[in-house]
Amino acid sequence: MGRPKQTLPFRGKTVLEAVVDTALRSSLARVVVVLGHRAAELSALLAGRDAGLVTNADYLKGQSSSTKLGLQAVRDDADAALFLLGDQPLVSLATIESLLEAYRQQPSPIIQPVFEGRRGNPVLFGRETFAHFAALADDQGARSLFKIFGERVRKIAVPDPYIHFDIDTEADYLLLQQLEEKFTQETR
Repeated sequence: MGRPKQTLPFRGKTVLEAVVDTALRSSLARVVVVLGHRAAELSALLAGRDAGLVTNADYLKGQSSSTKLGLQAVRDDADAALFLLGDQPLVSLATIESLLEAYRQQPSPIIQPVFEGRRGNPVLFGRETFAHFAALADDQGARSLFKIFGERVRKIAVPDPYIHFDIDTEADYLLLQQLEEKFTQETR
């Protein structure tokens, strides 16, 4: 985008603050934020929030390096980790809670949200998957784990189209602003 998307204005704060605040309102036991590029600036945005901050000095190595660091910060007694993306500010609290509740009711190695037949993010990974993250490299996400766990991957339907929406371009950010304006008009 030519500018850090996490610092873009959204709902009177930044995109990153919106994502972290939603996570903090959830029933997650702990929220850990992995920061890379411009970590000091982003860390300052999150000051005063009850979130653990981890800095990935090797962020240029890709998404897998941040994922691994995030997992290292997970407490030893945690049964699972939910991976939220810092550029998805519209993912709802209800979606996060649906994934957590699905895991509580029937633990699965991986639980994915699905809207209109397409999987999205965030995704919950049970502890039994954690060792498999070590094999990830570069900008590879955890999709390879979906194949490893195959039929044990549980998909849950959510009424949240925003599990498919992230901000990668100026056009995406413009759409975010339009969606927010529509939402604000509908709730007046």
